[in-house]
Amino acid sequence: MTVPVTGELVRMRGTDEALPRCVALAGEIGTRVGCSIYAGRPSPCRDFAPYAALGICEDACDRARRRHGLPPL
Repeated sequence: MTVPVTGELVRMRGTDEALPRCVALAGEIGTRVGCSIYAGRPSPCRDFAPYAALGICEDACDRARRRHGLPPL
């Protein structure tokens, strides 16, 4: 499910495509999605939007939503 970047670093397959979509993302964007490996997700996913539950959004989240035609949170 990963693509090597360096000897120690990998990316989730699909995240570096022109229209990025992680291979572990299940569902339809804009309707309902979820991580199919949530319990075993890698550290970049764990670190992404750590304050979302508090209503504090990040630029990276808003950019990802814009790429899929969704408004910022």
